[in-house]
Amino acid sequence: MKRRLIISGFCALVMGSPSSFAQSQVNQNMLLQSKTEGQNVTEIATKQDQALAGWIEGFKQRARRSGISETTLTRAFRHVRYDSSVIANDRNQSEFTKQIWDYLDSAASPLRVKNGAAAMLRHSRALDNVETAYGVDKHIVAAIWGLESAYGATRGDVPVIQALATLAYDGRRGSFFEEQLIAALKILQSGDTSPSNMKGSWAGAMGHTQFIPTSFLAFAVDGTGDGKRDIWSDDPTDALASTAAYLARHGWRKGQPWGVEVQLPSGFDYELARRDMTLSPAVWAQKGVRGVDGKAVPNYGQGAILLPAGASGAAFMIFENFAVIERYNKADAYVIGVGHLSDRLRGKGPIQASWPRDYQPLSFEEKKMMQRSLKQRGFLDDKVDGLIGPNTINAIRGFQKSIGVTADGYPSKTLLAHLR
Repeated sequence: MKRRLIISGFCALVMGSPSSFAQSQVNQNMLLQSKTEGQNVTEIATKQDQALAGWIEGFKQRARRSGISETTLTRAFRHVRYDSSVIANDRNQSEFTKQIWDYLDSAASPLRVKNGAAAMLRHSRALDNVETAYGVDKHIVAAIWGLESAYGATRGDVPVIQALATLAYDGRRGSFFEEQLIAALKILQSGDTSPSNMKGSWAGAMGHTQFIPTSFLAFAVDGTGDGKRDIWSDDPTDALASTAAYLARHGWRKGQPWGVEVQLPSGFDYELARRDMTLSPAVWAQKGVRGVDGKAVPNYGQGAILLPAGASGAAFMIFENFAVIERYNKADAYVIGVGHLSDRLRGKGPIQASWPRDYQPLSFEEKKMMQRSLKQRGFLDDKVDGLIGPNTINAIRGFQKSIGVTADGYPSKTLLAHLR
């Protein structure tokens, strides 16, 4: 399950005679079909379309070896063309720099909470059923639904086979997208949906809760009892049941929250705020960590302290269910967004701590510059990719500690200035 950044596409450049502009526009947007000796022959208008068509012929051989029938291949690829907007979206993901507080403002906005309450009321029977069947909190399932498709309002309208074929042919993550394409063909072959109905995001995520094809094959279930796993239908029952089944299969612990907001004591040792430092709420309370009500956090199990905005923002005690939601999407912001939205749908209030809203974020290139400097100084033993994961956070903490500043692991312009 991947986050989707929607960016307007661009048209492919058509190579043709300068004096035939009108005809080139026609060629760019149409497929001219004819029949030769009973076989359909498609004249592809652009070089990219021609190259994709050649790739598809080679791919079909591999698909047949995976058990995909000729009938399925013919139906699936009948109208497939190279989709340049898909490539544009794929190329622009790394520049996404939305801050956690901006993300949460959107994830748990008043409108999303209001719409979520209405959606939960409309589909209360389905949500109650999946909570009973799988032991997964219905508010979490509804929150994933809310973030992934605004409760079904924005399920995506990109033809999935076309998107995955374009991405697999493009080659940047070719093996991954070819695996997804094979899985999508297996879904069609099983009869769960049709090629025309199989639509989703530019990266192939589908339905109300945006399953990628391999996850659909592994975890999707029939929630309505009609013999199909129809996550694309206006009725979200199958999608909600599939999401609950996915979380249950990945170890959801019934009765345990994703996390809770906490207060840290003055003089807190920020080196303790790391995912691999898990203690019981009682032990955290001994160290001065309390809930926002000033009381010790209930014994939900071992928990870690998460500081998504460093020492200047909110602090959370997170539990094993945080990691389960993370299987859906690995971004901390997404998991906190799901958790916080679920809390709001349950009737709880907003996050109480303030955020450093005047913070100036590092650009993608600045993040890579920071990682290079940490690597040169011996604090980072990982690739330089501009992505701030646990290894980079630990490296930042090590450097911060070496220069005697608060070791909260937060990548800031102040930190970059120290490195420089």
